[in-house]
Amino acid sequence: MTGQAPLRHGSCLCGAVRFTVSGALPGPDACHCSICRKHSGHFFVSADVPKDALTISGAENISWYASSDRVRRGFCATCGSSLFFDPPHRDWIGVAMGAFDGPTETKIALHVFVADKGGYYDIADGLPQNA
Repeated sequence: MTGQAPLRHGSCLCGAVRFTVSGALPGPDACHCSICRKHSGHFFVSADVPKDALTISGAENISWYASSDRVRRGFCATCGSSLFFDPPHRDWIGVAMGAFDGPTETKIALHVFVADKGGYYDIADGLPQNA
């Protein structure tokens, strides 16, 4: 199947929300800000993909929380899985790496908001860190 973009599939824990991303995933970032940590229970790792590369099945099961005037966060209304980081004014959406099924063929590229990270862990993987 030469020439076809790879498809990556994922879902929430209960399966009420399923998604497909068309194309290669960029290196995700790991956000250590307090909002991401509270939203996900730890730091939040997501890949920013073009919105037109994302197809969602079960979108009616997504609850959106406006965590600021510039960003909303999507999670499954049934099981609570953290799934999306969406700045509506942008043409991309962050998709939670932990929600993908199977290998993603990408690795964390960058840590962000590390000055706000939790005190219960260290970042020692040698990747770039933005305060």
